[in-house]
Amino acid sequence: MKAHQLQFVQKMPVSLEQAWDFFSSPLNLAKITPEEMAFKVTSNINPIDKMYAGMIITYKVSPVAGIKLNWMTEITQVEEQRYFIDEQRFGPYQFWHHQHHFKSIPGGVEMTDVLTYGMPLGFLGTIANSLFVANKLQQIFKYRKEKVDALFGSYEIL
Repeated sequence: MKAHQLQFVQKMPVSLEQAWDFFSSPLNLAKITPEEMAFKVTSNINPIDKMYAGMIITYKVSPVAGIKLNWMTEITQVEEQRYFIDEQRFGPYQFWHHQHHFKSIPGGVEMTDVLTYGMPLGFLGTIANSLFVANKLQQIFKYRKEKVDALFGSYEIL
């Protein structure tokens, strides 16, 4: 399996506490995922629940052509207001390891996503990644950046 890695950095004009409060709630992921993916958390999660190490989250998602897939991730590590990591336990990837890092910066917060993933199906998965998966992931994170800017405002150094 070939591992692929993407990194995304976004700055937000909010406090570390505000950013952590939003991103540590599993239900908020649907708010920053493209609508055409029909992303839905299927776990029985209370809106006030925050993630913790060992938390299992299940979803339904339609990444391509309206095909619905089940996806299960586990929050494997959490350090309050610094980072959390989710890993796929069942889903469309052979491997999925997603780090979410947060740090205070002048006038806000810098959030860094480091996504490492592997495709199933060997050579066919490698072709699928080259043809559309890597591009789709770039589009998802571009959409996420736009939604986060709409929710929290654009970061500008004064």
